[in-house]
Amino acid sequence: MAQRATEDGTARYSGRLASSFAEDYFRKTTFGPSVSSIGIGTYLGESTDDDDRAYEAAICRAVECGINLIDTAINYRSQRSECAIGSALQRLIADGRTTREEVVVCTKGGYIPLDRTPPATRDGYRAYVKREFFDTQILHPDEVVAGGHSVAPRFLRYCLAKSRQNLGLRTIDVYYVHNPAQQRSVLEPSEWRRRMTDAFAMLEESATRGEIGVYGAATWDDLCVPPGDRGHVSLEELVQIAHGVAGDAHRFRALQVPINLAMPGAVRAPVQIVDGKPLTVLQAADALGVTVIGSATLMQARLASGLPETVREVFPGLSTDAQRAIAFSRTIDGVTSALVGMKRIEHVDENLAAAR
Repeated sequence: MAQRATEDGTARYSGRLASSFAEDYFRKTTFGPSVSSIGIGTYLGESTDDDDRAYEAAICRAVECGINLIDTAINYRSQRSECAIGSALQRLIADGRTTREEVVVCTKGGYIPLDRTPPATRDGYRAYVKREFFDTQILHPDEVVAGGHSVAPRFLRYCLAKSRQNLGLRTIDVYYVHNPAQQRSVLEPSEWRRRMTDAFAMLEESATRGEIGVYGAATWDDLCVPPGDRGHVSLEELVQIAHGVAGDAHRFRALQVPINLAMPGAVRAPVQIVDGKPLTVLQAADALGVTVIGSATLMQARLASGLPETVREVFPGLSTDAQRAIAFSRTIDGVTSALVGMKRIEHVDENLAAAR
C-alpha cells in the first residue's frame, strides 16, 4: 500500500473530480503529484475539542469535494490541527472515500510546539520549554531565537517524528522549515547559513529514509523585502544550500509564501536575484524548479468581506468577497495552490465555488 501521495494517485483523484471545476483547477507540482489549486489550511482556532471536531468535519468535506492539498504545522493549535487531520484521513481512507496516495499532506517545523493546551502564563511557558526541551536535551538554549524558534537538527527530528505520529502517516509529502527568517533576523549571515545547512542535511536524510517526500520553506514577507534588509531571505541561496548538501538530486522543491490582494509582493517585487537577474518570488521559484503554494489567501478572514467594487467587477460570476479573493490568488500565473483556512463545512462549500 502506498505511504505517500503519488502521481498516479493524485491523477486518479483529479480525474474523478475535475469535471466539477475550472479547467485549470488541478495542477502538477515540480515534485510529482498534482494538487487542487485551492488547499485547506488549519491555522486558526482554539485548542479545544469543539474546534478539533469542526476541523475534522471540514477536512472530510474538503477531500470528498475536490481539495487534496492539506496544510498544517506542528505548532498550530498546540498540535491539535495535525491530530484532527490524522483523524479525518483515517476516517476517509477507512470509509473508502479516498486513498493515501490521492492526498498531499504538508506540515512545518521550527516553532516550539505546545502540547494540546497552552500554558496559562509566560512563566508557565518557560517552565514547559525547560522541562520538555532543555532538560531532555532536545534543544539547547543557544539554539533558540525569539523565545521559541529553532532549526537545530535534533529539534526538527523530534518535531518530524511527532508530526508523523499526530498525522498517523509513514511519510509526510511536504515538510517545510517554518519561517527561516526568524533565524536570519538575529544571526550573522554565515551562522544562519550554517544552521540552514545542518537543517537541510537532516531533511535530506529524512527524505532518503522515506519519512518525508520533499521539503521547503514556509515564509512570511522575508522573500519579498529588498536584499539589503536584514530579514531578507534569498530563494537562490536556499536552493544553493540544498544543492550543496545533496547535489542535483536535492529535495528542496516547495515554497510557501503569502499571496493575496493585500500582499502582492511575491507577484510584483523583483527583489530575488537568480543568476544575477532581479526577479519576483514567483519568477525565481519557476527558474529554480520550486513549487509555490500561496498562503494567507484571505488574510485571516480580513479579505472575506468589504472588497472594493473594482475587485467585484473583475469577478462578476462570483457571489462573495471570499470567493473573489480566492479566485484572485488561485489564478495568478506561477501559483500552484492557494491555501484557505476552513473549519466549517459551509465555508468549504462556499470557497470551492470560487473555482467551479
